[in-house]
Amino acid sequence: MGTLKAVKIGKTARVVRIGGEGALKRRIMDMGITRGVEITVRKVAPLGDPIEVTLRGYELSLRKADAELIEVE
Repeated sequence: MGTLKAVKIGKTARVVRIGGEGALKRRIMDMGITRGVEITVRKVAPLGDPIEVTLRGYELSLRKADAELIEVE
């Protein structure tokens, strides 16, 4: 188990847990990132921030700090 930040480009992972608390956790969940959802990493910016992912049929960009809060398997 690791974080979404560590997933390589082109790989798919399943969300196990979302860290953080309060408004930050709610914002991540409002974007559709919930336990059990599969996320595919599409691109990573040259300096590593942001990370572009695909989930639930749409594309989303996440900051590295947010990706570190999402535990995947």
